[in-house]
Amino acid sequence: MIETYFWWQSGSIYHIYPRSFMDSNGDGVGDLAGIIERLDYVDWLGVDAVWISPIFPSPMADFGYDVSDYTAIHPLFGSLHDFDRLVAAAHKRRLKIILDFVPNHTSQLHPWFVESRSSCANARRNWYIWCDPAPGGGPPNNWLSVFGGSAWEWDEATGQYYYHAYLKEQPDLNWRNPEVQEAMFDVMRFWLERGVAGFRVDALRQLIKDEQLRDNPPNPAYRPDQGPYHSLLPIYTTDRPEVLEIVAMMRRVIDSYAERVLIGELYLPIERLVAYYGSDGTGCHLPFNFHLILTPWDARRIAALIDAYEAALPAHGWPNWVLSNHDNPRIASRVGPAQARVAAMLLLTLRGTPTIYYGDEIGMHDVSIPPELAQDPWEKNVPGLGLGRDPERTPMQWDTGPNAGFTAGTPWLPLAAGYPTVNVATEREDPTSMLALYRRLIMLRRAEPALSVGSYRPAGVSGDVLAYLREHEGRRFLVALNLSHAPQQFAPGGLRLHGRAALSTFLDREGEHVSDSLVLRGDEGLIVALD
Repeated sequence: MIETYFWWQSGSIYHIYPRSFMDSNGDGVGDLAGIIERLDYVDWLGVDAVWISPIFPSPMADFGYDVSDYTAIHPLFGSLHDFDRLVAAAHKRRLKIILDFVPNHTSQLHPWFVESRSSCANARRNWYIWCDPAPGGGPPNNWLSVFGGSAWEWDEATGQYYYHAYLKEQPDLNWRNPEVQEAMFDVMRFWLERGVAGFRVDALRQLIKDEQLRDNPPNPAYRPDQGPYHSLLPIYTTDRPEVLEIVAMMRRVIDSYAERVLIGELYLPIERLVAYYGSDGTGCHLPFNFHLILTPWDARRIAALIDAYEAALPAHGWPNWVLSNHDNPRIASRVGPAQARVAAMLLLTLRGTPTIYYGDEIGMHDVSIPPELAQDPWEKNVPGLGLGRDPERTPMQWDTGPNAGFTAGTPWLPLAAGYPTVNVATEREDPTSMLALYRRLIMLRRAEPALSVGSYRPAGVSGDVLAYLREHEGRRFLVALNLSHAPQQFAPGGLRLHGRAALSTFLDREGEHVSDSLVLRGDEGLIVALD
């Protein structure tokens, strides 16, 4: 029997942070017209879908994650007409558009919250989470904001506190209210009708809070360098059982449209993460797996992670992998430029859907941001701990010209000093570049279903070498990754190793005959097509 797979299983996703991708009008901030201008590049790279971080109207207290209108486009990024042009241009290139959906909270300037705040008797009062002070005065409990300080903000006019998981400018919606649920499902339908291929759902684990408002317990493993939020275990403010009921409702909305995908942002241990697949057909298609970001770069630890994840997946669950995103340091900064090439091979040959963060494909790294140029509210609220996310959000490096071709104006964040060599135009001309490697990996993955939808089987860890097998309909590939700078030899036990090199991270061994054992150079990954 020939199995069929959805596009979000066999394909790859490209994550664009819109402020930083391409500026079309010289104001220093990326926009929708800029994305349209660069779609040919995205198409050439070979990905299947583009996920765009929030582009809705917003006061920009948290750069778009404080939404003041869910069914419009912020003028900074363009208009609904520009969005429709983007979807049409993407579809012309057989690319899909995935939007960020921010259902946990709105901006304090959203009309819903303005009404809710106006009076305790307002019809929308219960659309948000309001609470009287504690018996002795002060906040109702000890809940903390992710961005520092109490999660409760006093409202003098109505004599109650409102809850905000993030900034005080981002009040949390009350997802226990059926009116809120239906209003947000209508938002989903609005964009689905405009042709989006699905949503990445922000802060999904935060949607429901404990009805009894119980205090979160102290975190016995807390370290001050983690930031104050981690001093408590957020068991009453995140990952509540009822969240899965909301996810099932979202899934029903998604499933009323053909070939759409629901992706959840979930920073959770694997055993909790996989719960968000739901029972068959009721959860996220892809609960984001961030564990490659969080796991030390070590062959045995990564092998154990893959094994644990594969073992925990439900029968209907499709895996996914991420190396970097807009909230965490880039892979090249975490492991260095040489190992970032090995990481690219890992991401694009593991079983499951890969998500590529813009700029990783050219080897972009985090940029040190002087305090006076810091933009991220997290850095401003909790200074000195390096929690700010500006370093991984810097502008895309397109060419050797002024501002790396990103803008004709002053970029909203500084560019990396090394952009004259690390940029798209230069790397497209270099057959050994990181960009060349990414494109070759994506094309090989497209051409060989074994590397996209095929089965996964570990082939062992030897020293610093991680190896595994991918197989589909008689095609077999061995992937061997040297996670060190020193040469390594690898002989897979119990496997007849005979075949030819399909792709090396050095882009120089294609067609080489391989038998008995592999000799890997330092920082080399190798894909072998087995006979």
